[in-house]
Amino acid sequence: MKDIQMFIVSDSLGETGALVTRAALSQFTMDNYDIRRFSNVNDIETLQTIMLEASDSKNSVLVYTLVDKELVSYIENYSLEKGLVTVDLLTPLIDAISKVLGTEPTREPGIIRKLDESYFKRVAAIEFAVKYDDGKDPRGLKEADVVLIGISRTSKTPLSMYLANKNIKVANIPLVIEVNAPRELFEISAKKVIGLTNSPEKLNELRGERLRSMGLSGGSDYADLNRILDELEYAEKIMKRIGCPIIDVSNKAIEETSELVINLLKKNGIRFDD
Repeated sequence: MKDIQMFIVSDSLGETGALVTRAALSQFTMDNYDIRRFSNVNDIETLQTIMLEASDSKNSVLVYTLVDKELVSYIENYSLEKGLVTVDLLTPLIDAISKVLGTEPTREPGIIRKLDESYFKRVAAIEFAVKYDDGKDPRGLKEADVVLIGISRTSKTPLSMYLANKNIKVANIPLVIEVNAPRELFEISAKKVIGLTNSPEKLNELRGERLRSMGLSGGSDYADLNRILDELEYAEKIMKRIGCPIIDVSNKAIEETSELVINLLKKNGIRFDD
């Protein structure tokens, strides 16, 4: 027979209850214990079955992380009647926070899991943007929610990272006269491709600053106005060939451009986790 049996009851996965329970058990020189986890408990009938099993077991403790007041009240009344040892991990803390804030809690089951899922989706989107930045691997274009194309200094990378923080998987492809655009760019739906452009004057300014920051002379054709005009013409031909929308970023903040991109994606029926 086990020295003690721990019943973990949660309206979510029960990870919090299990973690705290293991931390408490580690304070005792005992290996003969059992931890049973009951996840997604959201109704009285399910709870009744668990409570009956716990009360019929010897040396049992029921630990619960529930936000539903009805379920919490049921456990409190049952434990008083049957003498079952129970521990409420959430209610005292929720009540304390509510008192300090002067607001009522949402009492939405599983909300922390939803927050965790959103966090991990955002991390995955950021990792995707880094992996498929600047045309590193064209194979990622088919997996992307949106593909940004444009010549150098049209805000492709910063816009990619900004959109990634909104859980959008972004790949971007630089358009360079001397390099053929990847074939994958013409195999995906034009609805998820967005062209970025900038004014020649702004590009000249930005590229000149870029060269100076790298300690290079301004004589490079990278910042030459005629070269910039040729690049813009080349990029426009590719964008027209694809049939994608084009956004002029010359007088727009990243936030403004981001909203335009998101609105275009939604208009075109592109789904993503926003």
